Amino acid sequence: MRHLGPIAGIAAYGKWVATAGYDNRLILWDAKTRQAIALANHDHLVNACAFSPDGRWLVSSSSDYSARIWSVPDLRLQAVLAEHGDDVDMAMFSSDGQKIATCALDRIVRIYTCNGQLRHSMSGHTGNVISVSWLPDSRFLVSSSVDGTIRLWDSDSGLEVQKTDLSIRADSVEVDANGRIYAGDDFGRIALIENGVPRFFPAHQSGIKKISLSRCQKKLVALSYDRSLSVWKILDNGLLTEAGRISLPPDVWARAGVFLDDQSGTLIATGTFGGTYALFDLETGQCDLTGVAPGAAINSVQMDQGKIISVGDSGQVKSDGQVVAEMGSLCNFLITAQDRWFAGGQLGQLFDGRTGAVLYQHHSPLNCAVTFVVGSIHFLAVGTYTGEIILFRVGESGGISFHRSLPVYENAVKGLAFDGGVLFSVCASTDIAWHDAVEDFVLTRRISKAHERIVNACCAIGDQEFVSVGRDKVLRIWGSKDMEHHVSRHPNSIKCVAVNERKDRILTGSYGGTLIGFDLMTRSWGRLIKPSIAGISSITWNEADGCFVAAAYDGSIYKVTEHEAFASMA
Repeated sequence: MRHLGPIAGIAAYGKWVATAGYDNRLILWDAKTRQAIALANHDHLVNACAFSPDGRWLVSSSSDYSARIWSVPDLRLQAVLAEHGDDVDMAMFSSDGQKIATCALDRIVRIYTCNGQLRHSMSGHTGNVISVSWLPDSRFLVSSSVDGTIRLWDSDSGLEVQKTDLSIRADSVEVDANGRIYAGDDFGRIALIENGVPRFFPAHQSGIKKISLSRCQKKLVALSYDRSLSVWKILDNGLLTEAGRISLPPDVWARAGVFLDDQSGTLIATGTFGGTYALFDLETGQCDLTGVAPGAAINSVQMDQGKIISVGDSGQVKSDGQVVAEMGSLCNFLITAQDRWFAGGQLGQLFDGRTGAVLYQHHSPLNCAVTFVVGSIHFLAVGTYTGEIILFRVGESGGISFHRSLPVYENAVKGLAFDGGVLFSVCASTDIAWHDAVEDFVLTRRISKAHERIVNACCAIGDQEFVSVGRDKVLRIWGSKDMEHHVSRHPNSIKCVAVNERKDRILTGSYGGTLIGFDLMTRSWGRLIKPSIAGISSITWNEADGCFVAAAYDGSIYKVTEHEAFASMA
């Protein structure tokens, strides 16, 4: 038993370690031998997991809109908490083990009994709720959100009792035995909150994705997209002083980390991009990556001279299935310009896709890219996790030079498209923006809350019109003034979109493995097809064969003809 994709969540209790994976798997491990003991499954990505205070139960949270309670060590399903209307990001047992708090992308915090009965649904956050943590009294709990607030809730009444505004997204929140709240934010700070008032400790150069307290409550670990792990000593008054820092190897994912259940607080388990968890020894500074192996997931597919090129979790760039080069880490995109390939991903490095050479280093991961020509100048635009769009000039020989950085958003740039001198971008915050490339990329238009949920991708359809898709399962068409709204039949979030050469038909793909075409001439949807049980990660148009090419997170590539995508539904 092993994970076939990234490990997004990790928990520890006594002799057990539990891991939550993007392969829909929940795995229980023997902490001493690092051998897998039991396996359970969700119907979609597993985002996090947590043990009960007595170690008898494990709760997992998933993008299948549920949290689930399992017995330990056999991982037998005990209850399904299914009231959320979107991905459940986290679930936590109360300190007395009698209640469970869940939070989700539907912006609601819910309280359940341990047998799965819903007690309260608590609204107030205006953005996705990412993490929760209980106070020692088991009555009050805190939540963090992309709306930049930390909120304190009364689980008995279901009412919000306190709000602290950090003015920036916080991905992780913890509470110590004295009721002091700690949060890691997207400015790279650790906030100590007492009586609703924050005090900030600069910790990282990029956003903090996870913080965790040691069992002895004397240490705190923070993991960041600046590719480092920092350890902090907690003083008696709750203040923090740095005790160490370790650079993260390429195979480690900064989203998950936890102290193992030792009183000394010297061992930290972290998430990886596949296989099993990584283990850090703070005393020796060593990292044990035994059994870590990225999965086969493809994150980006493109066409080049009639060949299908791709890259994914392994960092391997392939052409028609044959490995061309190794990037050395997970890559989110692969794109061509001036007969050259460019790739980028979790390390924040822009690679030469044919050789693996590092061409540029950013302070946060790289998420998406587009190439285009303005006048006689070839450009490469790269979207980052921290909201910048980085612009490069690409020479005739394929060499690149930095042009400028556009600080557009405060959250991840999810998609880029270009048409008629206009650079169009979409953001995880639900915002979208237009830049005039002819006028050195001046911002000409921006819309907040362009979608009801995270915007995942976009494409250009000609005449300076663009399409965007996202978690709300809606396709939107943006003209110079008007917007069209077309609800899809996808059962899950729409992940990707591509248009054919004629720009009259679109294909959309979802995290649920479904594909649906959209006819731009008739403004109507085609048939729903499901080629994969894994999510569809990327779509491109294959002009040579006159078909779409779709890649999936299970490593498969599918050719989809227009007849298949647009034939009348049976």
